[in-house]
Amino acid sequence: MNWFEAAILGIIQGLTEFLPISSTGHLYLGRHLFGLDEAGLFLDTMLHLGTLIAVILIYRREIVMMIRRPLSRLSLLVVVGTIPTAFIGLMFEDWFEKIAQTGMTIGWEFLATGLLLWMADTFKDKGKKSLEEISFGDAFLIGLFQGAAIMPALSRSGLTIAAALFRRIDKAAAAYFSFLLSIPSIAGAVILQGKKLMEGGTEVLPLSALMIGTACSAIFGYLAVKWMISLLKTGSLKGFAIYVFILGMVILSAQFTGTF
Repeated sequence: MNWFEAAILGIIQGLTEFLPISSTGHLYLGRHLFGLDEAGLFLDTMLHLGTLIAVILIYRREIVMMIRRPLSRLSLLVVVGTIPTAFIGLMFEDWFEKIAQTGMTIGWEFLATGLLLWMADTFKDKGKKSLEEISFGDAFLIGLFQGAAIMPALSRSGLTIAAALFRRIDKAAAAYFSFLLSIPSIAGAVILQGKKLMEGGTEVLPLSALMIGTACSAIFGYLAVKWMISLLKTGSLKGFAIYVFILGMVILSAQFTGTF
């Protein structure tokens, strides 16, 4: 892996982690394009670390507040939303990993993401609940949707924003809570991946390329969060829905003809 490939993969990870189009699915396609299917866990860990840095920088004040006040309503909402995500991830991790390695379901998952985004867009102007009005039931349901996004091409941000809009949460609050809830999810993924690295050794990858990939992931992740929060205030999710739907159809066609 050279620095150019690492930079492209970092940009893909940074943008698609927070845009509702699936980072894992796009990273799988990017690695496949560069012939880096065996680049391995170390690369994924470093790229996820970059997006974790980005979202921590944006929510640094909220994180400090939750650490100081662990029993505050916002802290408890994040905990409740994280519980179903953690349960699904830990219970079905091996099964989902086997599915992800084959890539056989990735086209269908992009289609499912597109359908959910299209449906959610019809709700985006109906939500009235502010952040302070989000219930623990809302948080738990959003966490369930986030857990389902462990599938390779189901977008984590897409599913959590969709779930929030389905619960009639204001679109700005939906984006805010979705990205805040991503922090323990991404941190958990980095920790689990790090544990596996220590147990099984690490791949030999150029340090300079890894640093470039991580930096690009952090920079573009930061920009993606800022842009999505702004977009949801006045924009539409249908453009993302059409994009992932077309991508899913292209992948299914390629799989049917044996070219992918």
